[in-house]
Formats: sequence, C-alpha cells, structure tokens
Amino acid sequence: CQVGVPQCCDSLSIVGETALAVSAADGRTLMVAQWGDLEGFPVFSLHGTPGSRLGRYYDESAYVQVGARVITYDRPGYGGSDRHRGRRVVDCVSDVAAIADALGVERFAVTGGSGGGPHSLAVAARFPARVTRAGCDVGVAPFETQDFDWFDGMDPLNVREFEWALEGEEVLAREYKREAAEMLERIADDPSKVLGDDWQLSEADRAQLAKPERHEVMREAMTEAFRNGVWGIVDDMVCTTKPWGFDVTEIRVPTRVKYGLTDVLVPRQHGEWLARNVPNAEVVIDEEGGHLDDSARFAEQYSWLVKPI
Repeated sequence: CQVGVPQCCDSLSIVGETALAVSAADGRTLMVAQWGDLEGFPVFSLHGTPGSRLGRYYDESAYVQVGARVITYDRPGYGGSDRHRGRRVVDCVSDVAAIADALGVERFAVTGGSGGGPHSLAVAARFPARVTRAGCDVGVAPFETQDFDWFDGMDPLNVREFEWALEGEEVLAREYKREAAEMLERIADDPSKVLGDDWQLSEADRAQLAKPERHEVMREAMTEAFRNGVWGIVDDMVCTTKPWGFDVTEIRVPTRVKYGLTDVLVPRQHGEWLARNVPNAEVVIDEEGGHLDDSARFAEQYSWLVKPI
C-alpha cells in the first residue's frame, strides 16, 4: 500500500512516511510526515525553531503503544515546504486545516514545543470544533505583552538572535546563513553540540543533548530544516516578535502548558504568563527540567493528548 493514504493501510500499521506533499489553500506546497499508528488518534506535532517534519520521538513504536497517529509538517520555509513570506503565527491554522483535510482527519489533538508552542495555541484557539486537546511545551509569551520582561533570564546568545529579528529579515538571513552552516557542521560531528559550548544551557538540557538515542533524529531534523535555506527560521523569528493574530484567551479546548524552571532559552516567566492567561490551563512545571523534553515523560504526555474528552 502507499504509506500516507489511510484508506489503503492495514490496522495498526507502523508508518514512517517522511515526504507527503499537500497543497495549502493558496497553492503552496507543505511537506508532511506521519509516524506511529495510522489507525490511532491523530496528533499534530508542531516542531520548534528551527526544526522540520523529521523531528519526532526517537523510538517511533512508542507512538503505536499509546495509540497515536502523529502528523508533522515543515512550517513554511523549512525543509520541503514553500516559503510564506510575512506569515503570522495564526497563519499556521489554515495550513494545518489543509493537511487535516488532505489526510481525511476530522478531529485531532495538537501539540508544539518551543517555537511550535504559539502555533499549537493558535490552532487550539481557532479550531475548537476540530481540536480535542492542545499542548504547549516551553512556548513563549506574546512579544508585545505589557509589563512583561520578555528577555529576563534568557541566554545572551538567544537574546542576540531575537534582536536580529527586530532588525528585520535581511539581518536575520545574513546572520543565520552563517549560524546554520556552523550548526550543521557541529551536528555532523556531534549532535550534542547543536548549540555549541558558548550557550549557558542548564545541566538538565546538556544531559538531554548528550543522550545518544536522540542524535540521529536531531541530525536528520536539523539537516532537513535548512535543506533549502534559512527562510523558515527567519520567518519563525520575525512572526514570534510580531502580533500573533489571535489571543490566547480565545482558547476553549483542554490545554496543557508545560515549562521548566531551569530553561534559559524560554525562561520560566513565559510559562507562568501562559499558565495565567490560557483559560483553564492544566499546568505542568518541571522543577529540574530545562528547555528540552524529558523522554521519560513521553508516554504520559501522548497518553493525555489522545485521551477522549
């Protein structure tokens, strides 16, 4: 059977479809992947910044064990997806809709980590009839939030990158061409050095990066992210610092907000703000954790996402 076309596949078939093209509403190409059980409950997993559709849990059979059909895609400008210049965070909603329709998916959960967090919240806010549950892991607060120190506690190198975003896409593109080349060189040699030694990551994050079982997926996902240039990360950074196009207070579906107290990429005050402002949010605080997800929590997280409401 053709992997990625649900009608032709057997029950409980494990998939690792990595290149399924879907047309967006405006004709752009969106490159999609599916992981896990095609007969399981659909979960859109929205990658971080940078990232690609190849970012997934290193043991793909774990998706089957929790009954999840995980759908990932390259946000515009990453991997095989066409660029959408000037996109806002909320613009991901129509792209997710196009993918869901193409795959014959009516109801689904959505989750996003880091740069994918605001995008997950956008889908939750604007798709209440189709989204069952939403997760936002280590996601940022809106940049224009009043009386909020957005950069407090953030690694200086991360602050520098957001300052590039405030200067505009030309500056970002120039700087990220250099940064991406250096990152890919490090990853080819040692994926644990994806951010380099100058970043002041917590011990928890360094420990996660050091796990060898994560390395091949990291190498694949980051290499694919920059396959056609740096416009994906450029547009991600710009749209994060612009109005998102929706308000998190619109959200009415069950939503889990997770953050780590040792995170220096998206400091704890972002998670605290989201916890206060996403209506009825279920808050998960990792007192020892940083920015990277703890693989030990994977099964519980996805079991919650696929749980009936």
